[in-house]
This record gives sequence, C-alpha cells and structure tokens, in this order.
Amino acid sequence: MVKAIKAGALYTGRPEPPLQNMYVSWNEGRIISVTRRKPRGAEIVGEYPVVTPAFIDAHSHIGMRRAGDPPDEGESNERLDSVLPYLDAIHSVYMDDPAFKDSVEHGVLYSCVLPGSGNIIGGRSALIRNYADDVEEAFVKHTGMKAAFGYNPRSTYEWKGTRPYTRMGAAGILRRWLIKASDTLKLVEKGKKSLEEVEPEVKAIFPVIKGEEPLRVHVHRADDVIALLMLKKEFGFKATIEHAGDIYREKTFSKIREAGIPVIYGPLDAFPYKTELRHYSWRNIAALIKASPLYGLMSDHPVTLQRNLYLQLRFFLRQGMSRGEALSLITLRNAEILGVADKLGTIEKGKWASLIAWSGDPFSLDSYPTLVVAEGQIFVEE
Repeated sequence: MVKAIKAGALYTGRPEPPLQNMYVSWNEGRIISVTRRKPRGAEIVGEYPVVTPAFIDAHSHIGMRRAGDPPDEGESNERLDSVLPYLDAIHSVYMDDPAFKDSVEHGVLYSCVLPGSGNIIGGRSALIRNYADDVEEAFVKHTGMKAAFGYNPRSTYEWKGTRPYTRMGAAGILRRWLIKASDTLKLVEKGKKSLEEVEPEVKAIFPVIKGEEPLRVHVHRADDVIALLMLKKEFGFKATIEHAGDIYREKTFSKIREAGIPVIYGPLDAFPYKTELRHYSWRNIAALIKASPLYGLMSDHPVTLQRNLYLQLRFFLRQGMSRGEALSLITLRNAEILGVADKLGTIEKGKWASLIAWSGDPFSLDSYPTLVVAEGQIFVEE
C-alpha cells in the first residue's frame, strides 16, 4: 500500500531552502514520489508543518557504552593490544540500549558506531539502524578502520600489548603497521606469498592500503592533523578526520580540504577535559565554514547525547548558515562521507523512506518530531 504525507515545508536534505506544500509518498520502504500533487490512491498518513530527512550520526559509541550500565561495563575499547584491526564494532553493540529508543524518538535513525580511541588501530566501524532488533538487522555497511592520534592512545600505556608513551610513538606504531601491510600486499599481488599465509591482523588492513575503506582517524590537534596528512601522502590511503575540536586556524582546515579528507566534526557541546582541547570552542567552526572541506557532524554519544545531535546546528546558524545548509550537515553530508548517499540523506525518489515530521519549526525549542518513518515503517506517531 502506497503511503504519503503532506509537508507544509519540506527540507530535502540538500543545502537549499525548503520546498512548500509537497507530498512525499513511499512504498516497500522507498520513496516513489516527491510532488505538489496529491498522489492518487495513496493513504495520506497526515499533514505536517515541516518534514526533514532522518538524521544520521556519523560518529558514536551508542550500544557500546550503554545507558544505565556502570563505566567498567563499557565495550568501546578492547585493552588486549594497541593494534586490533580485525575487531568489528558491531560485536560490542547491544540493541537494547535505552538510548536507541531515545534517539529514534528524536529522529536520529542511523548511527555510525566505532571502536574507541584508546588503541592506535581499534577495529572496523559500521553504520547501523537505530530501530532494529538485533545487530544483524541493524547492519547497513562497514564504514572504515578506526585509528587514533594524540592523547588518547598514549594515555593507555598501562593496558596490555605494545603501547606508546608519546605522540611520536603512536604515529610510529601506526606507520610500522602500514608499512607491514603495504609490503605484504605487494608480495601477495606478485604471487610471492599466498593470502592464506598472511596474519589476520595484516590482512584486515588490506582494505585501507587498497583504498577500499578509509582510515577513520581520531585527531584533535593541528600538529596531529599534519602528521596524518604526511602519512596519507606516503601511503596514499583514504582517510576521514574525526573530531578536530582543537583546530582554530583556517589554514589547517584549508590543508585538510586540499588533501581531500572529509571531516566528521565535533561534538560541539562536550567539556574540553584534556590538554589537546585547550583551543576547543564552538567559535572554531567559523574557520571550518570558511575553509569548507567536506564535513558533517557527530554526537560522539555518550560524550554528548545522540538525541541532541541536531541541537549543535544552532552554532552554525549563529555563524550565518541557512537552515537548509545546517540540516544538510546531519543528513546529506554525513551520508556522503559514510558512502550511503545513494540510500540516505535526502528526500527524493528512490531513496529509503526515512524521514521526520515535526510539530513546527525544528529550530524552535517548542517543536518536536510527531511522526518518524524508518524505511517506510512508522516508529513514532503522536
């Protein structure tokens, strides 16, 4: 059965003003039309002042660090060793985390979950559905290999395995493994070594060396960003910069743009609790906006609650960004960075029917989602 809603104002997810008086219809989980004409034969679910695409959190630890659990029950970091590329974040996600329901009610339907940043290589990240019953149903795709620079990996020297005490130690260990994986891959490609002979740790890094998956790098300081850019030049891998909270110079963001590295920025409402965040301020986004690399936003849940992801947009509005541009940061831009823009991020024909209908202007404090549709299924209705 074809279903449809009418939007007084429809934000498509693209950085543009909303369309007025539009109908969005869907069937079997996908959008089949976006039009001003009432679709024939469709069940009209309702009429709403504003409709937006579902929100995507591009960096979180939801389900790994769970609401109501004591800190020592958290599973975002594996302390077995500092380089663990064969780990998969979804194997530490519990879908009964109460935070998932909270997020869905606030329109955040998709999360990229990553291992924490205590390890130099922490494992693979994955995009999941927040509304699924188990991780197999939740899984959408893998989204890259987590790595970390700066304070976090060097603060874990008491954990097991080879651990760095300094920033150069952390960068050196990462470089050593990149060299090992690169050299081993060359031997395999030349037929001098069979794939079966390669250790799982090395084999797991091959997708990064081949450019098939990005290295998702936790990094805050400009110094560590430059170290990452130098490694990227040396090895030619794809990367995303995760956080970048301490960067306050436009020049650094411009270098990131020139290197073609996307930024998953934030979170903007966290407390700067460590030395590498001494320049942390929401005002740094002025330099980010001006340099304009490809960037989206994160919650880093539970560092900031995922349900409050869209509240970070207020800072971008204050810097002069339009509402459509701001909304694109947690819809289309995050979808592009995560490689799912063919499915999510905008409301248009052929995309997954995942959207939010609002009681009023989403940028007003008295507005809230009254209808949340996830791939054609209604999960919230007030």
